[in-house]
Amino acid sequence: MTTCANPWNAWPAVRSTGTSRPRRGIPALLLGWALSCAWMFALAQDDGAPDLGDIEITQSVTCFGFTDIDNPRALEICDALELEENVRARELAEEWIRLQPESPAAQFSFAEVLYTGEGNLARALFHLNRAESLTGYADINEAVESGNIQWHYLTLSQLSNVHQLMGDQLRALEYLDKIEEIYGQDIESFRGWPLLKLKQYDAARASAMAVLENSENERERARAWNTLCAVELASLAPVNSMAVCNRAISEDENLAARSNTGDTVYLTNASEVALSLLRMDAAEDYLDRATRNLNPDSVADPWVYKLYLTMSQGRFMDARAALDRMLIWRENQKPIVGVMNRAEHYMVSAAFMLLAGYAEDAAVLSATALNQPDRNGSYSADDFQKDAMAALINAIASRMQYQVRLEEAAGEGWTGALKARIDASGLLFSAWRSERFAASLFTRPEILLNRLRPYAPLDVHIPEWIEPDLVRMIGAGVVRGALDEALAAGAFELNTGYYHSWLTEAAAIEGDEIAVIDHGARALTELPGEEALLRARVAARMGDAHWRLGEYESALEHLENAFRADPGVSRRLGIELPVSLRVSGGGLSRELADVLRASPRFSEHENGFPLEAGDDGAICLRARSGENLSCYTSATSGGPAGNAGEASRAFHAWAFGPGFEIDKAQRSILRGSSVILANSVRGMENSPELLSEN
Repeated sequence: MTTCANPWNAWPAVRSTGTSRPRRGIPALLLGWALSCAWMFALAQDDGAPDLGDIEITQSVTCFGFTDIDNPRALEICDALELEENVRARELAEEWIRLQPESPAAQFSFAEVLYTGEGNLARALFHLNRAESLTGYADINEAVESGNIQWHYLTLSQLSNVHQLMGDQLRALEYLDKIEEIYGQDIESFRGWPLLKLKQYDAARASAMAVLENSENERERARAWNTLCAVELASLAPVNSMAVCNRAISEDENLAARSNTGDTVYLTNASEVALSLLRMDAAEDYLDRATRNLNPDSVADPWVYKLYLTMSQGRFMDARAALDRMLIWRENQKPIVGVMNRAEHYMVSAAFMLLAGYAEDAAVLSATALNQPDRNGSYSADDFQKDAMAALINAIASRMQYQVRLEEAAGEGWTGALKARIDASGLLFSAWRSERFAASLFTRPEILLNRLRPYAPLDVHIPEWIEPDLVRMIGAGVVRGALDEALAAGAFELNTGYYHSWLTEAAAIEGDEIAVIDHGARALTELPGEEALLRARVAARMGDAHWRLGEYESALEHLENAFRADPGVSRRLGIELPVSLRVSGGGLSRELADVLRASPRFSEHENGFPLEAGDDGAICLRARSGENLSCYTSATSGGPAGNAGEASRAFHAWAFGPGFEIDKAQRSILRGSSVILANSVRGMENSPELLSEN
């Protein structure tokens, strides 16, 4: 019996993702397959068929997914793209456009260079539209007669893909329908993700089930399981198990074992599902598996999520290492991938800069993320969620900058202090603007409800230790109402500690110390131990509340625990640590004491933490037991103590940070290096740091 292979088996993977991530463009259907199959069947029926030994076998060259493209200009461009000679590919495509502007082949080829080589979706869409206007065939016969059948099919395929990436899911589905109508191809496995993005969950589930019932193609089945994984997460209540998401991983790893084309998408999605089930160890295990192989074609950078995870757990050195590896991964991404996840890199970097004490860098990074055009059609989150997250972090960063400027003003002369306070007031205005913008996005009922769910898997990732800042932005009363509704819907079914952590923040904003202590105690009892930074936030609120009630011993206990877990939490929340100043000597030590009194980080009280200032510029904050909480000396900084203002600034930077510095060069890379331009820097694919097990 003579058979033909299903062309879908030869297609490159198209990743529709679960809780975020990519989908590569729908590749060209090898239409020559149909003709070659017809020829083979004809030979099978012909007694005079030539012997196979008489047939000359030539090596086929694939260009844009086809083996029968023979246009020399197209082949040159394909060669350049294959060799990642993107500048040469663009020059060739531009020359072809100049010579033959009415050629659909030239228009598509230029669009593909812009898409693949540069990640410029907007310009690629312009030339794809031009290519479509030059074809526009109503059926396959008309396409065949035109001689442009490949270019027509390629154009429709890429138009669907580009619209999907740019967030226009209805148009993406329209082009899928065109492909099915004109070419009679089953494209059901590509429908699930756009339907999910449109929140048509029942339709997405039905589409995925149809694929699983009718297809044996592992890539199609992996996409279908991945869609079902995402659909299961649409409910506020936690999923019952990870079985569906694990099937997506299993299908993909089966493919990877044979073709070495596994995708980190399925593993990172499974990690997010594990987090939504509060299985932190399992989540990290999935991420560690994903980091073992560099995957420049996948928008799912596992180091982004490893960085979020280690930050939340207070593992500052591990977070620093994850940041370094994230940058290596980012440098090796393909341009189109860099376009899709650049905002994600900016936002996680901004969160890390907040934690590390670099408020200005956090503000710049979050503003940069806010200004990025939305290219997150392959992410389950709605487009505006990225903007809401960026605005939220920007507001926190501006308020943190305000605190830092007041700390600096404490060590300056009268004129300098006045100027610093004027500058600081401008930062408060910037924070207010960002807060209003974030509030306008988060107050949508459906968004706020899902946001309250711990590790909301279909949303933009916002660290649990950052989320409570929303209470100040949108109001404690609004949040309380949403919390009750989310609780009834099962959002806190796995752990009500998160529910009480939100209520702790709401009570703190309203100045209800008793409620802060009550809800805070329940939160600390129930929250997972891995939630180091969220627990530190709750403890800081409780400590402040106890202090206001005159319960000094309990206050110092909670404030000490918060400081040990997250030294910067009091700065981010604007909380003053009660201290008892102790001066050893005169001169510089007394000047230091005056500066520290003026700092917004401290309030002087006889029952506070011992804060010692020495004549050598040394400053030590001690626990009640006398143990050092944080000490700054000239040896700490590697230089002389300088004057009181300099020593105070250095102490604040050291005491309210994670215990390490980030050099200016790396901060410049985070702040100013374009993800797209960085893709021209290659050659680190075999980095032993990246390819080894974490």
